[in-house]
Amino acid sequence: MKPIFGRGPSLQLRLFLAILLSVGLMLADSRLDAFANVRYLLNSAISPLQYAANLPRDMLDGVSGQLSSHQRLLAENKALKRDLLVKQSDVLLLDQLKQENQRLRELLGSPFVRDEKKLIAEVMAVDSDPYSHQVMIDKGRVDGVYEGQPVINEKGIVGQVSYVGAHNSRVLLLIDPTHAIPVQVVRNDIRVIASGSGQIDQIQLEHVPSSTDIEVGDLLVTSGLGGRFPEGYPIGHVTEFSFDNKRPFAQIKARPTVQFDRLRYLLLVWPTPRETLMLGEADSGN
Repeated sequence: MKPIFGRGPSLQLRLFLAILLSVGLMLADSRLDAFANVRYLLNSAISPLQYAANLPRDMLDGVSGQLSSHQRLLAENKALKRDLLVKQSDVLLLDQLKQENQRLRELLGSPFVRDEKKLIAEVMAVDSDPYSHQVMIDKGRVDGVYEGQPVINEKGIVGQVSYVGAHNSRVLLLIDPTHAIPVQVVRNDIRVIASGSGQIDQIQLEHVPSSTDIEVGDLLVTSGLGGRFPEGYPIGHVTEFSFDNKRPFAQIKARPTVQFDRLRYLLLVWPTPRETLMLGEADSGN
C-alpha cells in the first residue's frame, strides 16, 4: 500500500542545507550588511522584553540599596548619639572641674590666708547626726594633722580638728553646740566668746552684758586668745542684739561668714613660730 505522504529529504541532508543557508546568510550580512534593517527592527521589538526582564533585578537592587542606606544611617545615628553623650558628659565634667578650680583659687587666694603653713583637705563625709556638726576630711596623722588644729576656708574659720586618724580626720565645726571660740569686734576690739547654736546659719555670743558696745553688722574675728586659732580670721557678722532687764546678759546672734552647707575644700593651718610660742606660754600657764 502506498503511503499518503511521501518521505522527504533525510535529516542529514536537511541539516547540511540549514548549515549551508546559515553560512550564506552570515557571509551576506558581514559582507553586504543586508540584514541591518532587520536587526534594528528585531532589536526594537525585543527591547521592551529586555527592560521587563531586568525590572525585577533593578527593583531588588533599589530596595537592597535603600535598606543598606537605612541601616547605615541608623548605625551612623547611633554612633553620633553615643559620641554626643560622651561629649556632653565631658562638658559636665569640664564645668565641674572649672568650679573646683575656681574654689581652689579662691581658697588659696583669700586675703585671710597669711603666711602660716597650710594644707588643702577635701571633705569626705558629713556627720549624719542632727545634733552634731562634724565633717570627715582626707588628711590624717601621716600628713602632720593634730587634734585642736584650726581649719579654715576662703571665708573664714570652719572649726578645729577633733579626731586624727592615720589617713583621715574629723573636724568639729564652728556651729556645733559644743564648740566655743574667743572672738573680738573689729570696730572696737571688744573680746567675747562665740559658741555654736546647732544651726548652720547662726552662732551666738555668750555672757555679754547688755551695756556692751556691740551693734548689728559688727564683724567678729578671732582674737588669738588661747593660742589655738590665729588672730584676725573672720567668724561672722552680728545680726541681732537684744536684752531683757530680767536677764543679766544680752542675747546676741551672728551669721557665720562660712557657708557650712557648702563645704568642699578646707585648709589646715599650722601656727607660725610666734603663734606656737603663744600656744606654749598658754599651756605652761595652765
